[in-house]
Amino acid sequence: MNLSAREIALNILYEIFENGAFSNITIKKHLVEGLDHKEEGLIREIVYGVLENDIYINYIISKASKIKLKKIHPVILIILKIGVYQLIFIDRIPPSAAVNESVNLAKKHGHKGTIGFVNGILRNISRNKDEFMKIEVKDKIDYISIKYSHPKWMIKRWIKDYGDEFTEELCRKNNESPELNIRINTLKTNKDELKERLIDYGFIVKDGIYARDSLIIENPVRITELPEFKKGHFIIQDESSTLVGQIMDPISGSTVVDLCSAPGGKATHLAQIMNNKGKILSRDIYEHKIRLIEENARRLDINIIETSISDATKRDESLVNIADYLLLDAPCSGLGLIRRKPEIKRNRREEDIDELVKLQYDILNNVKDYLKIGGILIYSTCTIEKDENINLINKFLEKNKNFKLVNIEDKIKNKQDITTLKSGYIQLFPHIHNTDGFYIAKIIKER
Repeated sequence: MNLSAREIALNILYEIFENGAFSNITIKKHLVEGLDHKEEGLIREIVYGVLENDIYINYIISKASKIKLKKIHPVILIILKIGVYQLIFIDRIPPSAAVNESVNLAKKHGHKGTIGFVNGILRNISRNKDEFMKIEVKDKIDYISIKYSHPKWMIKRWIKDYGDEFTEELCRKNNESPELNIRINTLKTNKDELKERLIDYGFIVKDGIYARDSLIIENPVRITELPEFKKGHFIIQDESSTLVGQIMDPISGSTVVDLCSAPGGKATHLAQIMNNKGKILSRDIYEHKIRLIEENARRLDINIIETSISDATKRDESLVNIADYLLLDAPCSGLGLIRRKPEIKRNRREEDIDELVKLQYDILNNVKDYLKIGGILIYSTCTIEKDENINLINKFLEKNKNFKLVNIEDKIKNKQDITTLKSGYIQLFPHIHNTDGFYIAKIIKER
């Protein structure tokens, strides 16, 4: 039976809200063959739109409903969210269509009472849209939380670390869809050649801002179906992540240890920089993640990556003093990825951060001996939390005087809006650098 785009969106959102599923994986699972580009686009727009604006949508529904949100059946509540999102955010969809399609979903998944409930609430919001859209709170944190649908604990932390205006701009940017970045596999092609081919296919292509091997694709519809992708001419990788390899800049023939390596984007880039000569020991804790590294390496025709299952919290004596370069892309809160995975706002808890900081520090302390004297350590995360980044590195350096941050000025092609290169690290933000929120520190083991 063919499902409508809105019903597929409903099924996806139910899995995310009720089971804590990841948006990207769940969308991929539910997109059936035969969907045209418009239907697929609407599904993605509704799913990501509801996730991005969930607190604001809940606020609007709670103003319109006499029944408290937690007492509304989860499926009916998601149907309401889909309807409200279309009424408030998608101008091209007529209000009547947004209401009627939601009522049709209620007919299928509810009963006579819920049909009338959905119809009444959505028609009321449609008729009095401007009134329902008003945010009537005085507290600054409450206002930002509702307007940009970020939990209050996140906003409090960011205001403390970065200030009010910075935090509001960051939250606003977190609700925008990111552009897709790809990394060119220079072992098989070059930037000009790949760019020309992509433009011929009809893609809008720009050079990356900071990373030499990055291209920005503004209309990336089904880009992974291209022959060039299947032949390994490029990989999907955000520019921030691509900078890890660029900043490490390993010499051809070196030995690199890459911990927490999956899905292999950074490892394959390091191999590319090394001209596929040397050795990269890629480690991860799960077998299915190891397979992802191997699949990417095969597609990109890279053969210097050796994979094995390993727990980075446990010392591996076979790795002691063997690494010219060590990459720790640490497990983190992922708060720099909210544009790509808006469910993070819902699923992440503040107490997770303290647990992650302890884990990160334990891993860092555990793996530091894998480096040779004179070796380079790269510590990276996809978060903007100071406790997981600069504060953690400062604590590590204070207790390990033989390690020191290295000037990375010569590693970035465009230094615009980056002021910490001399200090040996960068902290990227979505609203300033138009990348994922990302931290990279380059550290040398001096003795």
